[in-house]
Amino acid sequence: MLASPALAGAHSFAASVSGNLRIPLPTVPAPSPTPARRAALSVVAKVKVPTPQDDRIARHVRLRKKVNGTTERPRLSVFRSNKHLYAQVIDDTKQCTLASASTMHKSLSKELEYSAGPTIEIAQKIGEVIAKSCLEKGITKVVFDRGGFLYHGRIKALADAAREHGLEF
Repeated sequence: MLASPALAGAHSFAASVSGNLRIPLPTVPAPSPTPARRAALSVVAKVKVPTPQDDRIARHVRLRKKVNGTTERPRLSVFRSNKHLYAQVIDDTKQCTLASASTMHKSLSKELEYSAGPTIEIAQKIGEVIAKSCLEKGITKVVFDRGGFLYHGRIKALADAAREHGLEF
């Protein structure tokens, strides 16, 4: 009934031996945990932690979905770097800059004379200059775009100075 003669012989051998039959099996040592083996078995998850710059850009993108400059009410956009401060009034429908002011403008850079970066006083001066420039061009109302920066310190000083000198937002 068995299919192969080899199995038939094994069956007859097992039937002929009475009692407990213990056949010693060769022992195989357990594999030692080598560094390569451990690395293959472990799961390493690398997660990119967002930098403060990434967080600011995400805030700016989220804010730009809500804030748009029009011809009647253009957008006052502010950018702050470690060395300079920039403000520009933008008409998003025409995609053009109507007015701008920064610490890089020659008239302002000669007047301010600084080396450590923009301070609150310099931000107030930029706010004053951008407001005067807008009023000369007939722009009185704007939408403020803080560029993802917190409304505090230099950004707040620029916005307050622009309001004091005639811009409405």
